[in-house]
Amino acid sequence: MTTAQETRTAEELKALAEQAGRDLEDASAPEILQWAVDTFGKQFCVTSSMEDAVVAHLASRVLKGVDVVFLDTGYHFPETIGTRDAVEAVMDVNVITLTPRRTVAEQDAEYGPRLHDRDPDLCCKLRKVQPLEDGLRGYRAWATGLRRDESPTRANTPVVGWDEKRQKVKVSPIARWSQDDVDAYVTEHGVLTNPLLMDGYASVGCAPCTRRVLEGEDARAGRWAGRAKTECGLHG
Repeated sequence: MTTAQETRTAEELKALAEQAGRDLEDASAPEILQWAVDTFGKQFCVTSSMEDAVVAHLASRVLKGVDVVFLDTGYHFPETIGTRDAVEAVMDVNVITLTPRRTVAEQDAEYGPRLHDRDPDLCCKLRKVQPLEDGLRGYRAWATGLRRDESPTRANTPVVGWDEKRQKVKVSPIARWSQDDVDAYVTEHGVLTNPLLMDGYASVGCAPCTRRVLEGEDARAGRWAGRAKTECGLHG
């Protein structure tokens, strides 16, 4: 049986997303996620970098067994893989691990070693953007942990928007949260977080392209330090 969410056109989904972004601007994170689950059902998933499991935890309270999609780039810190394994073990979610089309060794053979140093945009495309596009094909909407306070490039993140590149609805339920809000939720609910957040890292990505942040720097300053690059391409 075909459901309404399966037959909506891209234009209809875009209009739906933009209207929801306006209607839900002042809604709570659980309310935003409830809208997504009610609207898309199993065609909705959460993506997580395993910096923390806040959005996965929020979504699991709305939809038990919700799909949580994780990109294993082959360059993650061991702590990040450990966080993923812990989330899978203790939370009521279905963790789906995506991998790039090439292993690190295969990429090195084709493009040369340490592509991340020479062409980080291409490395991100091969190890993050392409795998996510492949992995999201079965969904019509996906949730992220983007927050407006993380960096200037994220300041206008809508709570619900339209992902033009992937032709999907993009949900950012904690877009309006501050770091204090995140910390309070983690403390109240005992949510798993990446141990690196207690070791000077404010944003956790691939090990070769991530460093600790200095006092006064924004949360994204430790990513691709010394370069103009501020995003991996997953979010624009």
